[in-house]
Amino acid sequence: MSKLEDSTRQQLKHVSTATLCTALFKRGLRNQFIQDVRPLNTQLENMVGEAFTLRYIPAREDLNQIAVFRNRSHPQRQAVEQCPEGAVLMIDSRKDPRAASAGSILVSRLMMRKVAGVVTDGGFRDSPEIARLAIPAYHNRPSAPTNLTLHQAIAINEPIGCGDVAVFPGDVVVGDAEGVVVIPAHLADEIASEAAAMTVFEDFVTEQVLNGESILGLYPATEPAVEAKFNQWREAQGR
Repeated sequence: MSKLEDSTRQQLKHVSTATLCTALFKRGLRNQFIQDVRPLNTQLENMVGEAFTLRYIPAREDLNQIAVFRNRSHPQRQAVEQCPEGAVLMIDSRKDPRAASAGSILVSRLMMRKVAGVVTDGGFRDSPEIARLAIPAYHNRPSAPTNLTLHQAIAINEPIGCGDVAVFPGDVVVGDAEGVVVIPAHLADEIASEAAAMTVFEDFVTEQVLNGESILGLYPATEPAVEAKFNQWREAQGR
C-alpha cells in the first residue's frame, strides 16, 4: 500500500466531499461517491485514509455458525487486526443492512489501533455506542442481527464494491458529514491540491452571495472583476 503524503492528508481533512466530487467529475470520474451511507457522528473531523478492504458474500448456514469466531484467522477478525494505522476499513456488505457488518467492540478495536475510520454499505449493530466513539463510522442504517445471519466474511484487501463504487486497496477515502468519496490513489495528490484551492474560492463566493451578490458571473467566475476581487479577498484573509 502506497503511503499517503501527510500534506495530502491534511488538505483532504479540510475539503468537502462535494468539492472532491466536482474535481473528480472534471476528470471523467462520475461514480466515486458511495451511495446510501451516512455518518453515525456528524461532529467528527473529516475521515481520510487509504482503503483496506473486507468482502462479504451471502452466508451459507453450514459454514457460518457462531463457532467460526473461535477461529483466529476468521477474515472479519483478521481485517480488524490487520487494517493499518491511518487506513480506512471499507466493507462490502452487498448493500444489505439486514444483518450487521460489525459492532461496537470491533469498531472500538479499530479506534484503539488508530485506524482512520470504517465504512460499510450495510449496517452496524450497537450503533448508539459507535456514534459515541472518536472514530468516523459510516453505514446505511442500524442493524442488530449478527453478521453471521446473512454475511460470510470471505476475503481481505482485494478490490470490492461498496455502495456501487469500485474500491481498490490503497485508494484514498474521504468522509465528511455528507458522506464518503473514493479517490483513485494515483490522483490523490492533484485532487487534494485542486480541491483545497476550490474550497478557498467557494468560501469567497459564499461570502459574496451572503452579502447580496448575484451568482451570475461570480460562480463560475466569468467576469474579469471577480478574479481581482477574489485575489484581494484572499490576501486579506491570509489564504
